[in-house]
Amino acid sequence: MKAYIGIGSNLPSQAGLPAETIEAAIVALSQLGTVVARSSLYETEPVGYQDQPLFMNAVAALESELSPEELLENLLSLERRFGRDRNAGIPKGPRTLDLDLLLAGDWILKTPMLTLPHPALEKRRFVLVPLAEIAPELRHPILKKTIRELLQELPEEEGVRLLGR
Repeated sequence: MKAYIGIGSNLPSQAGLPAETIEAAIVALSQLGTVVARSSLYETEPVGYQDQPLFMNAVAALESELSPEELLENLLSLERRFGRDRNAGIPKGPRTLDLDLLLAGDWILKTPMLTLPHPALEKRRFVLVPLAEIAPELRHPILKKTIRELLQELPEEEGVRLLGR
């Protein structure tokens, strides 16, 4: 199964500054499968809670033998290794590492633990821009539109700035 993982950070971790944390997280993802693609880094405005630093965001494509639920459990474990406690802090607030399972093959799933595709995927420029960089023709399994099409349909309000690799 090929899974697409959104990666974000706006606080330092034991790996370093947010950009270094994202690089270390991409390396750590290789413990869960094979990282077959990764986007550039993007600096993005916070969504929701505004009183926090800018985010660094990227997307990685991972080929894995894990089920979507097993993959999510491992992603949450990686977040904890990088110092994130999802039970503490402000919802949508600052964090050392955020790993979101965006898509997992053609899986459509809604459980208390996991919804696939990610329920806000088509609304988030900070996810669609890096995802379109590595998989522009990937189709959303419910909406049946490509990532490029979903990105083109979004209003130009959210700030997303390319930083490079």
